[in-house]
Amino acid sequence: MNKTKEYDLTVIVPAYNEEENVERLEKTLGDFLPTSKLKTCVLFVDDGSKDRTLPLVKEVCQRNKDFFYLALKQNGGLSAAMKAGIDATFSPYVGYIDADLQTTPEDFNLLIPHLADNELVMGIRASRKDSLFKKLQSKIANGFRRFMTKDGVADTGCPLKIIHTDYAKRIPFFTGMHRFLPALIQLQHGRVYQVPVRHFPREAGVSKYHLFNRLVQPFGDCFAFRWMKARYINYTPGDNNL
Repeated sequence: MNKTKEYDLTVIVPAYNEEENVERLEKTLGDFLPTSKLKTCVLFVDDGSKDRTLPLVKEVCQRNKDFFYLALKQNGGLSAAMKAGIDATFSPYVGYIDADLQTTPEDFNLLIPHLADNELVMGIRASRKDSLFKKLQSKIANGFRRFMTKDGVADTGCPLKIIHTDYAKRIPFFTGMHRFLPALIQLQHGRVYQVPVRHFPREAGVSKYHLFNRLVQPFGDCFAFRWMKARYINYTPGDNNL
C-alpha cells in the first residue's frame, strides 16, 4: 500500500543539487508537521541530483517516519519532478514547496482553511526578498502569462500550493507545466484562491533559474498552453458497471 494514503496532505519537495539545504529542510519540515492543521507527510523528489542530495535525503527519511523519497533516474526539470510526486501521492491533498525554503511550510496552515471551497489554494509572495532584476523578470513573465491564460493569478511562481489530489492527477503535464497550475486547474472548472505568504532570501545552494528559463522560455510555454487549452478535453463520468 502506498504510505501517503495514511495522510491527509502530502507535501512534495522537488530537489536538484540541494545538498546544502537538506539539513534545514529536515528541521523546518520536521518542526511543521506536528503543527499542521492536517495529518501531513513529506515526499522528497530527487530530480537526478549530481551532488549528495539523494544520499542525504535517504538519511533524513530513515530518521523521520513521516518523510519519504522518490528518486528520478535523470534530471527532468521541475515539471517532471512535480508530476512524479503527484503520481506517487494518494492523500486527498497534495502540496508543493521549493527546496530552497524561500517560503516556509508554516504558511501551509494559512492555505488549509480554504481547501473546502477551492480546488487549488496558493500563496502570493509578500515583500519578495529577491534581487531587483529577478523581480523584474518575474513581473514581465507573470504579466504576459496572465494576458495569455486569463487566470487572474497574481503570482503563479509562488512555490507554496495545495491542490485536491484528484484534480492534480488530471492536469495535462508538459515541460513548463508548473507555471500554469492555476490555469490548468481552472480548465477543470476548479476554483483557485490566493493567500499572502511570507518570502525569504535563499540561504544556501544556487538558484536553478536564469534569464532563459525564467523569462525567455515561459513566453514559448504560453503559446503551448494556448494550443493545449483549445484542444483540452473535459468530461464528467456518469453511471458505469465497472
